[in-house]
Amino acid sequence: MKRLLVVLLASLAASCSSPRAPVAEMRPFEVRSRHGTRVDEYYWMRDDDPERKRPEIMRHLEAEQAHTDGYMRRLAPLQRAVTGELIARLKQDDSSVPAYERGWWYWTAFEQGGQYPKILRRRGSPREQDAAAAVETLLDCGELAKGRDYFALGSYAVSDDGRLVAWTEDRGGRRTHVLRVRDLSTGRMLADEIEGVLEPVVWSKDGRTLFYVRQDPVLLVTGPVFRHALGAPVASDALVYEEKDEELTIEISPSASDEFVLIESDGFDTNELRTVPRGQPEAMPRVVLPRRDGVRNYADHLGGRWVIRTNLGARNFRLVSADDAAVAEEASWRELVPHRVEAALDDFALLEGAIALQERVLANSQVRVIGWDGAERARLAADAPAFTTVLGENRDAASPCVRVVTSTMVSPPTTVDFDLATGARTVRKVQEVPGFDASLYDTARVWAPSRDGKRIPVSIAWRRDRYRHDGTCPIVIDGYGSYGFPQDADFGMSWLPLLDRGFAVAYAHIRGGADLGQDWYEDGRLLRKRNTFNDFVDATDFLVREKWGAPSLVFAKGASAGGLLMGAVVNEAGDRYRGVALGVPFVDALTTMLDASIPLTTNEWTQWGNPIESKEAYDYILSYSPYDNLRAKDYPAMLVTTGLWDSQVQYFEPAKYVARCRRLRTDANPFLFQINMEAGHGGNSGRFERLKGIAREHAFFLDLAGIDR
Repeated sequence: MKRLLVVLLASLAASCSSPRAPVAEMRPFEVRSRHGTRVDEYYWMRDDDPERKRPEIMRHLEAEQAHTDGYMRRLAPLQRAVTGELIARLKQDDSSVPAYERGWWYWTAFEQGGQYPKILRRRGSPREQDAAAAVETLLDCGELAKGRDYFALGSYAVSDDGRLVAWTEDRGGRRTHVLRVRDLSTGRMLADEIEGVLEPVVWSKDGRTLFYVRQDPVLLVTGPVFRHALGAPVASDALVYEEKDEELTIEISPSASDEFVLIESDGFDTNELRTVPRGQPEAMPRVVLPRRDGVRNYADHLGGRWVIRTNLGARNFRLVSADDAAVAEEASWRELVPHRVEAALDDFALLEGAIALQERVLANSQVRVIGWDGAERARLAADAPAFTTVLGENRDAASPCVRVVTSTMVSPPTTVDFDLATGARTVRKVQEVPGFDASLYDTARVWAPSRDGKRIPVSIAWRRDRYRHDGTCPIVIDGYGSYGFPQDADFGMSWLPLLDRGFAVAYAHIRGGADLGQDWYEDGRLLRKRNTFNDFVDATDFLVREKWGAPSLVFAKGASAGGLLMGAVVNEAGDRYRGVALGVPFVDALTTMLDASIPLTTNEWTQWGNPIESKEAYDYILSYSPYDNLRAKDYPAMLVTTGLWDSQVQYFEPAKYVARCRRLRTDANPFLFQINMEAGHGGNSGRFERLKGIAREHAFFLDLAGIDR
């Protein structure tokens, strides 16, 4: 009772010191479709201009930000303290483990106080670096970022002879990149600069041609693949391939053999693979694996053979191989790894000496190493109830080792090389977290019953000397549950300020992700999407029932599609939560899915349904869309965040959501809208700036829990 009183008094004090929350003007607008008409009183907040927004919109957003700033002013000391703790836990002069590729070892390094890393390299053999060789700077991201409010390196690729580097950089946070090229032998920037591209870039073998993917300038999705000859005008670049199916995206990459440019048209229900020989960049692309409804084939090439991860006759995927000449003939495929109900095959890497498999068993990711004959040689996993072991950087098929990275929620990432010749396991690096003592923390995996008879895995972490498993301590539950993306039980340095103050942290591995295989994913998308929301609420109720958290001190968070999850949860079960954070939330699901001009909409129909064509999809999305289901009732305290230049969830979705929710809610709980005026979907680009956003959210939760330091 005393803690609750403190919390209520703090909230009252904050409301008195903060500028009054802005009240958005209502301008009814009819959102029409052939399946129904809805009235959106805040549709006017939408502005698609990629450079600037209308003054009336900016005035409203600035007023919202002023309200948030006023509320957070009282929490500034706490936010600064948490930010300081996060920075102190960050090894500032850190570097990644060097990875071998074509005669060079590459790694990323930060300098003390640096926001952005350098990409470095050194000559060497597949076994080791040449100690006599000089360390070279490939890219200095700090220099590239100078004078910019936002900078993010997309990807980089070095020509086969090691002389040229091409990279893509995002300068605005909308994931629209510029392709640039530098001569490493002279340091000179080439005149070749291509705007409006996506991240990946692939060289031809002779280093004279670059393959890249142009971005649709309006929809911001993948566009056609082009070929650029160095020194030639960009306007003369040749079209290599253009995908006509709007539900598919394009990815390009080099094959493990370095023989081909792989051009993959990828979707959630089908895909197709084309190749161009890297030694013949002007050749027409050849279809290697044609598309078939419901079939997904992910292939790579090495030693004159194709290896294919396929769901043909295998819900959780199996692995097969085929000779070059017969790859499209399924009858000729040789099975390497059969389908297993209990294990999902998520990924693989080809090496000359072995094949490494990334699998998922009971919501934990592990790596198995097999020979080219399919025989198992090693299983790499952590000794913990909840963990993640994933493939690391295996960039060159000539490498004598398989690299993996393993962690738990309370043990930092450990990079291990498994020697294919000797079987030796060598720890290359344990991520240093200054001031962190792993022995003080613990983790568990529990299974929550769902309302329809499923078992929902939940991973939990806590600090032994600060947390009590007796139903009196605060808990924050994190969820996502979309696109088949699993929520790995890996280490999160950012959680430490909460754990150190007596919180438990839980990951709810809910349906919609593939944490328990493809069935778990399929049971949480399209017309089964409500299972995602129900699972999160059921997991919450279980954790409270089993005394993992105090009923009055339960917090929840989710971002992007996880923000949609949060929006649906607070509409249907908001009374379970003291506070909720909705990061860049996809909350206006139906309006967005009805508008094919909005970035990414057409790609998303395979996940939510196409309400333009289907009345069933329209009605189902309408039944849970957070914006459409706001009602006059009490809601928990909420922190909503957005980036003004977000290309994935446009700023106007959360802006409209906040305006409508603010008008309808009947409670006096804090309700804040944080708008990053420079960033996009991923937030700020510098590593320290990102930590400030995390600290803001932590301070919001800590204050609501009655913890003021």
